[in-house]
Amino acid sequence: MTTTTPPTPSPSPRGRRRAPTRIERAAGRAAALQRPRVLLALLLLLALTCVMLLDGYLRAEVGGDQRVRTGASSSDVPDEVLDGGPVLTFPGGQATTVSVPDKTIALTFDDGPDPTWTPQVLEILEKYDVPGTFFLVGSMVARYPDIVEDMVEQGNEVGVHTFTHIDLSYQSESRITREIEQTQLALAGAAGITTTLFRAPYSSQTDAIDNYSWPVYEKLGEDGYTSVFIDTDSDDWKRPGVSKIVDWATPDDDEGASVLFHDAGGERSQTIEALPKYIEKMKAKGYTFTTISGVMAGQQASGGPGGIGAQASGAEGGGLQAAHHRATGATLYEGKALVAAVAVAEWTVPALSVGLMVVGVAVMGRFGMMLILARRHHRLRNGRRFGWGPPVTGPVSVIVPAYNEKECIENTLRSLAASTHPIEIVVVDDGSTDGTAELAESLGLPNVRVVRQANAGKPAALNNGVRHARYDIVVMMDGDTVFEPDTVRHLVQPFADPGVGAVAGNAKVGNRRTLIGVWQHIEYVMGFNLDRRMYDLLRCMPTIPGAIGAFRRDAVLEVGGMSEDTLAEDTDITIALHRAGWRVVYQEHARAWTEAPGSLKQLWSQRYRWSYGTMQALWKHRGSLTDRGPSGRFGRVGMPLVVLFQVVTPVFAPLIDVFTVYSMIFVDFRAALLAWLAVLGVQLLCAAYAFRLDREKYRYLLMMPLQQLAYRQMMYLVLIHSCVTALTGGRLRWQKLKRTGEVGTPAGNG
Repeated sequence: MTTTTPPTPSPSPRGRRRAPTRIERAAGRAAALQRPRVLLALLLLLALTCVMLLDGYLRAEVGGDQRVRTGASSSDVPDEVLDGGPVLTFPGGQATTVSVPDKTIALTFDDGPDPTWTPQVLEILEKYDVPGTFFLVGSMVARYPDIVEDMVEQGNEVGVHTFTHIDLSYQSESRITREIEQTQLALAGAAGITTTLFRAPYSSQTDAIDNYSWPVYEKLGEDGYTSVFIDTDSDDWKRPGVSKIVDWATPDDDEGASVLFHDAGGERSQTIEALPKYIEKMKAKGYTFTTISGVMAGQQASGGPGGIGAQASGAEGGGLQAAHHRATGATLYEGKALVAAVAVAEWTVPALSVGLMVVGVAVMGRFGMMLILARRHHRLRNGRRFGWGPPVTGPVSVIVPAYNEKECIENTLRSLAASTHPIEIVVVDDGSTDGTAELAESLGLPNVRVVRQANAGKPAALNNGVRHARYDIVVMMDGDTVFEPDTVRHLVQPFADPGVGAVAGNAKVGNRRTLIGVWQHIEYVMGFNLDRRMYDLLRCMPTIPGAIGAFRRDAVLEVGGMSEDTLAEDTDITIALHRAGWRVVYQEHARAWTEAPGSLKQLWSQRYRWSYGTMQALWKHRGSLTDRGPSGRFGRVGMPLVVLFQVVTPVFAPLIDVFTVYSMIFVDFRAALLAWLAVLGVQLLCAAYAFRLDREKYRYLLMMPLQQLAYRQMMYLVLIHSCVTALTGGRLRWQKLKRTGEVGTPAGNG
């Protein structure tokens, strides 16, 4: 055994607190910088979830679009209310009804605004100089504020029709209050007003008031609201035909009436056709049109019900209606904030839907491509006539970079000592403080050299190992990895082809006894190794895993060695080799057993480094997109695939789960569930095939549904964290994960 040892600093005096090392200080600074970025990633996910919930709340009619209580008694409702006029007020706390004067029509519209039908209604009203009273659904107001603003400026009147068009029969007092307040905020944000008019859904006539709803109207009256009903219903929502709509909306014997039409809630072409005919008919009969405020003003002017007083200003008035109040202070600003939030949701959710459809198609296409190419790869590489060339039997150098690997280094070195291929082992101790180098030396294993260096990071340790390597082929592995006896022999056989510059091995998770370990095992077999088969056939392998990879020493030196420019030095050098014209292949039979992170915190740290490092490497080698000739294949094929499937789709893929929940709640539960299960089924099929190729036990796939629910969300946050770091220009050093040394010989890892 040969040892290369630079001078080491003397130990700290007894009793004096040891000063932190350079890497510890760097790790501390990095941790302090990452906390805000993690928080930002979580806030982004929370914001997106809130946007989707808001959009779903706006689009859904919670509780169903139907009356949920019918046939209730009205014994507590005063007879004068049930038999009175359509306008219900509570002056001085006393229930009072107001009727529409004879030869007068209060034209009311429910369920709007609608972007298709409401503007057509407004155009008709403006043409005939007729005012209308629109009872608006708050969610629709928030979605189409411009229509409401035009409606009010035209001189029409608006009232509250709840926020989600829900039957208030079974609702709590707080829910009713919330429905009304949210609608008022929407009106404030859209048109800068609030209103005192109210009409409950499914309660158009006074005979709809029962013992359950009567306290609601009393409470609204105490709060200053005027509840508005109707005398005459056009029943236009039934689409009975234009002539019937006109006839049904016409009151008998020149009586006045509050008349109901609908400007939303369905297909309203018959309403649009019937409305001008109705207005012309009523004007020909000598009727005038007014708003609900006009009805109340007429009653007050005449001293009682039935009198004809001041009419509403109509379309030409353009002033503030009596029922309207200008929104000020917090109400105005909260209303504008609501409208702005809805505008964001209105843009975000459809865009997200389109994006997820594109991603879904891409992911399904990728699964199909992986299955086809993986099958072809397996048949090709395991065919009887396949061979790389004459067997490679010469010795190779195995480089083991190590920083504080005391728990693992013995298993690693003993597994290498059992290799069936001749090797030398170069352990590069990167300034370990736990006695890793001393432990490696004490094992007394043959052909092992320990090279010590001051802490400089993994790329520097690997480069140092390459400089000390005696042979033309170098195998690089991690200090926590265990090789099978035949691993090196299998790994170096592709070098019989002189065009091969590097070989990626088959990394496997050794610690599978925990849920996190099982999740990573599934990911390694399916997500990594199945991918590598595909990339191998396409000749654009993006990454040689740090746990197991082999290189021509000359090829490594040609591209400048392991770069410290990125955190993913393995991806960096792989792309560099492609650009230098070397071929990179995958050797499935060369297996390495590695210790995966044992906690969510360690997993986050590792995947964050991988993800951010991959982004750095892709950006560094962005010039490959314009490379010419055979060396440009990675830029033409590999770079787009890696960007699409390792950056873009991982951001969107977890959102499929969020969108599935959104669809289950607000769209169609059964369809959304079936779609999610179908995607899961395709993934299970791919995973099962990958497990078959790697001869793994299928029982681990039982954990895959849970992995899709929990693991993917974490990976999404990791990727967002990486994107935020990239945008803010953050940097990280080689991070050391806590190891347990539980990964031993392969026989113990099944």
